[in-house]
Amino acid sequence: MITEEIAACAQLVERGDPDRFAATMAAPVAARRVLFPLYAFNLEIARAPWMSAEPLIAEMRLQWWHDALEEIAAGGPVRRHEVASPLAEVLDPAGATLLMGCVAARRREAQRLPMAGADDLADYVAATAGTLMWVAARALGSTQEARARDLGAASGLANYFLGVPLFLARSVNPLPEMTTRHFEDLVRAHLDKARRPGGGGRPSRPERLAELAGWRAAGILSRALRDPAAIPEGRLAEPEALRRLGLLRARFL
Repeated sequence: MITEEIAACAQLVERGDPDRFAATMAAPVAARRVLFPLYAFNLEIARAPWMSAEPLIAEMRLQWWHDALEEIAAGGPVRRHEVASPLAEVLDPAGATLLMGCVAARRREAQRLPMAGADDLADYVAATAGTLMWVAARALGSTQEARARDLGAASGLANYFLGVPLFLARSVNPLPEMTTRHFEDLVRAHLDKARRPGGGGRPSRPERLAELAGWRAAGILSRALRDPAAIPEGRLAEPEALRRLGLLRARFL
């Protein structure tokens, strides 16, 4: 059964993160109760640095979420909030502590710090999307941390590339200065993570449910490697019919 709180989280994800919404709707109801609060939380902290032009206000928004996670980790009362409340129901203290790392990684955006290089970008997607997928897989019962972090980081880089045109429209260049070799090495490393997360092997049911969110990663990264100009020009996304087919295929693999 989906409660009103979970339904509210689902609505937030549907509006702000359609890929994760589609992936979660392809999972059983029991998994949705876990995934929707996590993805709604991720959406909240992704938006927080850009809700104000003032870095201090953006930092305060992120600090609010850090404090909420500290309350969850402590096991005591947790502030009432449409996302924080259901999040507290699906996280244990270790999961809450892991998500604090996601909040910390977002502080660079609040401070408008540019990416220093390819390694900096790799660290960022690992700390944000990589950690999120591990927390999601872990909450569903997975023990394969390397697998979840690999596919999460690959998906994070793919989504980061998809978002580049939006940042450029805001007069913000989110990409670091990279040589062609550094770019290709970055993309190839993450493409390998998308295709062989954790070194390969067949995922268990918890991994499959969490990994649905990364179903587009390999295709997007492959297109970026073949045609880097497609990143700033916004040509990385596949046709909608292929997007849906890809999710269907991932669901039944």
